[in-house]
Amino acid sequence: MTYLSFPRQHARTQRFTLGAPRAFAVAPGGDRVAFVRSRSGTEREQLLWVLDLAEGGADTAAVERLVADPAAVLGGADEELPAAERARRERSREGSAGVVAFAVDQAVELAAFALSGRLFVADLTAVETAAEGTAEKAAAGTGGGVPAVRELPVPGPVVDPRPSPDGRWVAYAAGGALRVVGADGAGADDRALAEPDGASVTWGLAEFVAAEEMDRTRGFWWAPDSSALLVARVDEAPVQRWWISQPAYPDRPPVEVAYPQAGTPNAEVTLALFTLDGSRTDVEWDRDRYPYLASVHWSAAGPALLLVQTRDQRAQAYLTVDRKTGATETVAVEEDPTWLDLFPGVPVRTPAGELVTITDTSGARALKVGERTLTGPGLHLRAVLDTGAEDILVTASSGETAAEPEIGEVHVYRVDHRGTDAAPVRVSTEPGVHTAVRGGGLTVLTTSTLDRPGAVTRVLRDGAEVARIASHAETPSLTARPRLLEAGPLRIPTAVLLPTGWSEDDGPLPVLLDPYGGPHGQRVYAAHNPHLVSQWFADQGFAVIVADGRGTPGRSPRWEKSIAGDFAGISLPDQVAALHAVAERYPLDLGRVAIRGWSYGGYLAGLAALRRPDVFHAAVVGAPVTDLRLYDTHYMERYLGDPREQPEVYEANSLVGDGGLVQAAEPARPMMVIHGLADDNVLVAHSLRLSTALLAAGRPHEVLPLSGVTHMTAPQEQVAENLLLLQVDFLKRALSGRPHG
Repeated sequence: MTYLSFPRQHARTQRFTLGAPRAFAVAPGGDRVAFVRSRSGTEREQLLWVLDLAEGGADTAAVERLVADPAAVLGGADEELPAAERARRERSREGSAGVVAFAVDQAVELAAFALSGRLFVADLTAVETAAEGTAEKAAAGTGGGVPAVRELPVPGPVVDPRPSPDGRWVAYAAGGALRVVGADGAGADDRALAEPDGASVTWGLAEFVAAEEMDRTRGFWWAPDSSALLVARVDEAPVQRWWISQPAYPDRPPVEVAYPQAGTPNAEVTLALFTLDGSRTDVEWDRDRYPYLASVHWSAAGPALLLVQTRDQRAQAYLTVDRKTGATETVAVEEDPTWLDLFPGVPVRTPAGELVTITDTSGARALKVGERTLTGPGLHLRAVLDTGAEDILVTASSGETAAEPEIGEVHVYRVDHRGTDAAPVRVSTEPGVHTAVRGGGLTVLTTSTLDRPGAVTRVLRDGAEVARIASHAETPSLTARPRLLEAGPLRIPTAVLLPTGWSEDDGPLPVLLDPYGGPHGQRVYAAHNPHLVSQWFADQGFAVIVADGRGTPGRSPRWEKSIAGDFAGISLPDQVAALHAVAERYPLDLGRVAIRGWSYGGYLAGLAALRRPDVFHAAVVGAPVTDLRLYDTHYMERYLGDPREQPEVYEANSLVGDGGLVQAAEPARPMMVIHGLADDNVLVAHSLRLSTALLAAGRPHEVLPLSGVTHMTAPQEQVAENLLLLQVDFLKRALSGRPHG
């Protein structure tokens, strides 16, 4: 067996996610769970599987069945991704291949997915798919009998195919149009419901800020009776154009991207309702007041429901859509003087039609049904997973008022919404991080804990385990040993990782802070695998500190919103406070302190080296946002306002401005700046401007450009391995005082 270093193993397994089951869909009859999983912990190609469950109690027999193998379906040909699908995967940070996503009908009998821009449907009930021939042929749609997988002959390239609830049709985006085809496989009835009326127009796809910042990756929604669709029309004509070149390949033209930089126009997003016979009804709402379409929900419990936001995200409205006229009616309006967050799974309706939301009230993040608030300050709501006739399934962390805060834990709860005043019931039992999917009397519960690598996926019926869905993820070659604590007077959630086998007799350790430290980026989890890279750095001879300061999620609205208008003045002091608090517990060498980070963490690392050189002696600055005016509208304007109205806020919080470095203190500290040249989210312009400013100021730094790499870190194993090794070499040189370069 060939030995793999941890960095190589980490890259080859895509952070140990390959081989783990995900994307669960539970049949309403409780007899079937569809999911995707690769064959091993090192194979990128995801396959579509079904777990068959006979009705019964805890002794229920469960059998896994392969439904679709992309290699067989494509006849061994390599997968070729159309540009729109590559963009979708970049927005969702999807690095694997094959059936990375699928959609199902209401009965979870039919699945639709795209491979190489081609449209396929799979029969999820076909236990015996081939009278003659092998299971592999059945999964490929060949061999005797009825094939499990069929290709629908349609014009492509196909993006985001979705069956109608009744399973008779499949809608999909292709060539800027939204099209629909019969699911029976004939293909003769394929037609466009909505076609672009300009070169900058697309139907049925999410625009950049929706996919990147709002977690809305969809652009069309079926009516519950399968007779019509709500379809988003996106016109990118108002959006400025930027160009991303590939300097390593000067013969290739640059790629044009529509990027809505803070303070500039967004794409124009509208909605129309199309019936299957081709009629169109435009949906009307006050788009001048509420330009952002944040979410759409359409179920049998009531008319279609929209969540729309003002550009400053301090007000949002829940609207219902009249199918006949396209007019909208306001159900509820929320306002917040700071900003309003968006949450997974809401808005949604109960089966009785009541509106379900997550809202910030009385200092807590709570679950609300209609006008009733169902949870108190003891829970910090994270997402709604499912709404049932009696209860709502949610994920939540302990609130700030909890008697014993559970650092880094996320649990699954059932919340009764029938007006019984019953307390939420915890479904997950082990300390750790949990999520779930529910349907048909089954709950698929996925659990990660500190004391074991990876995750365990259990299938529960009436609270009792009836099956497990196997994971083929590899076991890491090292064991993470994070010590979780609350640091300093602010009780900052913090993980401390020390070298394996280290004891206090070995003396004080040089320190490496390894934060994300900003919005949407919780790092301190009560789970093993999130701490693996930090443990690897610790094993290179550092005391590693991971601190989730103010602005990070998972604690309270006040905690998250305290950074409004002031990234630099809140995020950086919290890292310093965590460092000094940990130094009171462990022997740290505060004369040798470094910091590393990526994205917001890269920004924070650069900020630390420039503004607090009295504390930090070196920084690894990965894919940083350095000039905050160059980032997108929905994200940056939420936190810092409109740069056209508050340019001084952007200048104060940026690393570089029109005049060069912003608020740089002495002495100058060495920095390693790393950036992917193909990054279309945080463009390499950020790092180039930083390097230019550092050079002009005579400050030591190294720049490591990653050719062909996007905002996701390098997918190539050797590059990913050497990227970590080069960081360690830089940090050791910087902290030892040896020369660089």
